[in-house]
Amino acid sequence: MRRIVTGHDENEVAKVVIDDVPTNTRRSASGTSSTLIWCTDRTPADISIGENIEDMGARKIGTPPPANGTRFAVLEFAPGSVSPLHRTETIDYVVVISGELEMDLDDSTIRLRAGDVLVQRGTNHSWRNPTDKPARAAFVLVDAAPLGIGRPVSRDGVASAQTSSGSRSRSAS
Repeated sequence: MRRIVTGHDENEVAKVVIDDVPTNTRRSASGTSSTLIWCTDRTPADISIGENIEDMGARKIGTPPPANGTRFAVLEFAPGSVSPLHRTETIDYVVVISGELEMDLDDSTIRLRAGDVLVQRGTNHSWRNPTDKPARAAFVLVDAAPLGIGRPVSRDGVASAQTSSGSRSRSAS
């Protein structure tokens, strides 16, 4: 995978400021790897002029984005991998790039194929690659107002103390 980030030099000329292979990858026991491409830590995002920008893809963050920010990552799902059931307080935009994935919700399962686009609104879910081939998807998570239900994954990677009757969510690894 190649990551290209644009910006402006001090003369306000548009240019490429980063062109490299992303290296900020987390691997889980479930057979999934997540490579952070970029994040933002506020809205509106900082797109200041200058070539000496912070590499926001190098930040160490959990599953949810920073408060009032975003998280853009590419996930690779090994054949047969299954993630734990979890929920984040985010709006998630998911684009399946290759392969097939199934997303299990509380009471249903949806199958996604390459080219499918999903908008997820803070729901309990888990991911599964039911095939014998790897799958890849791009995820953009946007911080959202808390729902006040269940135990969403917090920014430090553990489930929060919020509870609600009937919720069966648990944190992602």
